[in-house]
Amino acid sequence: MTGSETSPSFRLAYVPGVMPTKWVRIWNERLPDVPLTLIPVSAAEAADVLRARGADAGFVRLPIDRTDLSAIPLYLETTVVVIPKDHVAAAVDEISAEDLADELVLHPLDDTLDWERPPGQPAKERPATTADAIELVAAGVGLLVVPQSLARLHHRKDLTYRPLTDAPGSRVALSWPEEETTDLVEQFIGIVRGRTVNSSRGRPRTPAEPKKDKRAEAGGGAQRKPVGKSGGKPAAGGRRGGAGGSKTSKGVKGGKGVKGTKGGKPRRRP
Repeated sequence: MTGSETSPSFRLAYVPGVMPTKWVRIWNERLPDVPLTLIPVSAAEAADVLRARGADAGFVRLPIDRTDLSAIPLYLETTVVVIPKDHVAAAVDEISAEDLADELVLHPLDDTLDWERPPGQPAKERPATTADAIELVAAGVGLLVVPQSLARLHHRKDLTYRPLTDAPGSRVALSWPEEETTDLVEQFIGIVRGRTVNSSRGRPRTPAEPKKDKRAEAGGGAQRKPVGKSGGKPAAGGRRGGAGGSKTSKGVKGGKGVKGTKGGKPRRRP
């Protein structure tokens, strides 16, 4: 790792729609002596803020210019259509791009969806921001396609939204300057990825312990040489009197002990 090993604080940038509350809470529990400062940024300026070291890390929307930046994709958001509550499309559960073919669809300049071609009919002018586009939808001037978190962020009582089935999703990522992967950045990566406080990257490093011999632990000592099923008895071919040992025997070699016995032939009388 490069960069400073310690820092008086950790600066976290985040784009509209991303709610870092859960991760900030875990950070404060694990590193109470290192305050975390939140820095709201627009989606368009997030990458430049990180390159200029205006933040140690940040939640961004992909795609971004990855020059000099590292990034870990985290999740993909559902894309929705923001519509007035009295719009005919409010009666259905989801909308397709084909359903928007005759609709005026606003395309704000800060849109982060990776469109090949936005659906619907384009407006003569593009709104500067998503917030401006929301106001136009509320005024009955067109519809708006955005990530679901932005629809929630700009919620209004007179508007609602429906999922757009065949639209690109918005991928949120954690990014930071690749030459500034400090210990604090690693700590935050671990929090976002769900590592516990006792994981290898969430605690101080210790020398590696020597590997233990599992066989010695299981057997309590040196491993014994396996024996056959007979429990150590001679094999069948070596049994006394067996077929494998009946060819010769010291007790009957040359017929001794059989021929030459007194009872071999009857004696003649004189």
